[in-house]
Amino acid sequence: MEIFMWWLDLDLDCKEWLRENLRAGELPETVLQGIAEAGGPHPDDVGAVLTEADWDFIETQSEFVD
Repeated sequence: MEIFMWWLDLDLDCKEWLRENLRAGELPETVLQGIAEAGGPHPDDVGAVLTEADWDFIETQSEFVD
């Protein structure tokens, strides 16, 4: 599922962590769980949770005024 479809439903703390840790190799369990709860990829498939396109979105398109 495309990030823009679940980003708005993602918890603010998770959004902040992702913005502050752009392109992190590993995501904390709380962030993985938040992504899954918002409708994003399930943490069972950790390698596919965030793609390069997702990181690009977080870096360039997401707003800090969520």
